[in-house]
Order: sequence, then structure tokens, then C-alpha cells
Amino acid sequence: MELIFNSQIDKIIELALTEDIGSGDITTLSTIPAGTSAHGRFIAKQDTVICGIDIAKKVFCIIDPKTVFTSHFSDGDKVTCGDVIAEVSGDARAMLTAERTALNIMQRLSGVATRTAQCVDMVSGTKAKIADTRKTTPGMRALEKYAVRVGGGTNHRFNLADGVLIKDNHIAAAGSITAAVQNSRRMIPHTLKIEVEVETFEQLNEAIDAGADIIMLDNMSNEDMAKCVEITAGRALLEASGNMDQRDLRKVAETGVDIISIGALTHTIKAADISLKFSLNK
Repeated sequence: MELIFNSQIDKIIELALTEDIGSGDITTLSTIPAGTSAHGRFIAKQDTVICGIDIAKKVFCIIDPKTVFTSHFSDGDKVTCGDVIAEVSGDARAMLTAERTALNIMQRLSGVATRTAQCVDMVSGTKAKIADTRKTTPGMRALEKYAVRVGGGTNHRFNLADGVLIKDNHIAAAGSITAAVQNSRRMIPHTLKIEVEVETFEQLNEAIDAGADIIMLDNMSNEDMAKCVEITAGRALLEASGNMDQRDLRKVAETGVDIISIGALTHTIKAADISLKFSLNK
């Protein structure tokens, strides 16, 4: 699976390295003699869907282009506890300086991919797709949304320019759902879709009549969502939203909704347990 926004990814890595190294890795410089060579192994400490291997490689090669990085798995592969994910060899000082940044990124992205894969498995056999949201770590969106795709999920908007999403405060400021949709139609190009957040059947009907392309069902019960599917009858895509990480996703999917968006895929994820163990090159 290809990464996107390579320029953004380069900036993320540069910022992370600058943040971590500061004016220099004083511990490594003071303890490791110049010219020392080492070998390291990335080891999975739990079962996980791995993600971020190529990014980790890039981190090491930015610090020292002579570093040799060999991966034994690809992003999206399921690894088990004890598996050696990748190996790295080269200048010990450079490798130790790159270690934490590479691990932070790989652990975070693998956690996102693993949680996404679990959610995708829960709705397998239904038409519902698992989607992320914009509730991402500031500055890390390109990578975290990539990890969602690695885990089998789909991406919601990358940013505010990707589409119209009319929520409760937009509706209050515009005066009504109808007014908000009409105002948007007059301004946006025909290539953009309009999504409207609703909380009641009355709002659902207004959004349908106004011509919304997608309707977000906010914090509705499964019974109400099933009724919304019946009312909509395919005239718009339906997205279930609102604390979905606390719901039985299978039952949500069985209501017939098209999309289940889960902010927790990126904003409350537990990093995967991956270690990097060093040894001196002989």
C-alpha cells in the first residue's frame, strides 16, 4: 500500500527528529566510541497488524544514509509475539539516535492499524465500511489515516476542504438544514459532496428533501438507525457516528448503514508493543 503526501511525511519525520534530538544525543555521543558498528532487531512483543516499516527505515536513513534496513514483513501483515519484524545495521551512534523516533511512529501506526482491523472484522459480511475522522494527532494526520487504510478501513475527510459536512452548529448559524444545504450548493463545485448531521427523523427527512448526498446519524439507537435506513431508501448514504467505539459494531452494521465512523481509531489508540534490541557487529 502506497503512502501519500510524501512531502508531509518528510516534514513529520523532520519535526519528530528535531524534537527528540535537540542540540545532540548527549548520551550516545558520550558513551559510544565513534566508528562503532551495531545490529538491531525490531521484535513484536504482541500480536499486531504492522504499519510504518518504510517510515522507520526512512528515519534511520535520514540520520545515516549508509544504514542497512531489512524488513521481513510489509505494512498490513499480521505479526505474532516474538516475530522479528525488521533488522537494521550500521553506525551505532546513528542507530541509537534514530531509535526512539522510528519506534514511536511504528508503534503508533501499528496500534491504529490493529484497532482498525479489529473493527473491520466485526462488520465483515455486511455492507458497512469502517471510517476514521479528523480526530487525529495534530501533525500526524497523513500517517494515521494511512494506518487506517492499512488496517482495512476507509478515510473520511483529510481536511476541511475535502467536502461539506454540515453539523449542528452550522445548522444553527444558517437557520436550518435546508438553508445550509442550499447555501453550500450555490458555492461549491459539483464535484464535492454534501453531508448533513442529523439527530431526529424530522431532520433526516429535511436533509433528504434538501438533497444531501450523505447523512450522518448522530448518537442514534440501533432501532432508530434501522428506521432511518428504511425512510432513506437509498436516496443518500447513511453514516453512523457518535461513540461508536463503545457500541456493538456488528449490531450497528446490521441496521443497514453504509458507513460507521469511529474517532477512537486515531484519538484514543494504544501503541503496539514493539522493541528494538541492539548487539555489536562482530
